[in-house]
Amino acid sequence: MAYNPFDLTGRVALVTGANTGLGQGLAVALARAGADIVAAGRSTPLETEAAVTEAGARFHFVHADLDSVGVVQQVVDQAVAAFGRIDILVNNAGTIRRADALEFSEDDWDLVMNVNLKTPFFLAQAVARRMVNQGSGGPGGGKIINIASMLSFQGGIRVASYTASKSGIAGLTKLLANEWAAKGINVNAIAPGYFATNNTEALRNDETRNRDILARIPAGRWGHPEDLGGAAVFLSSAAADYVHGTVLAVDGGWLAR
Repeated sequence: MAYNPFDLTGRVALVTGANTGLGQGLAVALARAGADIVAAGRSTPLETEAAVTEAGARFHFVHADLDSVGVVQQVVDQAVAAFGRIDILVNNAGTIRRADALEFSEDDWDLVMNVNLKTPFFLAQAVARRMVNQGSGGPGGGKIINIASMLSFQGGIRVASYTASKSGIAGLTKLLANEWAAKGINVNAIAPGYFATNNTEALRNDETRNRDILARIPAGRWGHPEDLGGAAVFLSSAAADYVHGTVLAVDGGWLAR
């Protein structure tokens, strides 16, 4: 059989926030490439489970409220107990709060920073420790993919904590790549453009903002969760073994304008 560097057969991927939207698209894409999926989050992802199993992959759900780092070790332990190892981590779970900077509350700041930046760091740390030490049943090392944003590059408006967290994710991705590349762990990020998800519903429902956003996207449309699949499979695969610390924009050309 011909060698396929994008084949993830035998790999185990831990994906946070895989219930709907981008996380669901990422999990299903990895499953279709051959990876077994552990999904971690607050809501049981029944649709995701059905799509993953339809793709022929195994699926396990870990209930975890990712606004606290107290669940991190539990998530890792349950993932390993289910499938024996973790080869891929996708730090996808995220949240957003909107308010003018003059009125932005401390609660909205802390919640977003915890979910979008603090927990992803400590989950990456816990998974990386596992990756460094695991050897039986396959090679050590692994792939970590953080989900960044257009606001890792730009400022945005009315989303102070979201912009701060996603700018932090971009920097953290590079820091971790510097430290862990020599350990066989690739750390990269995907920066989605404007995608049709729950987080962007308010923008899509605002006729003026929706029109202005579409006018700037060269592809002429909002992204769909499945549009991220190729980038996720690439960064999770042997094809990306020499890719470290990149933030890959999947944005329909938004940043090129």
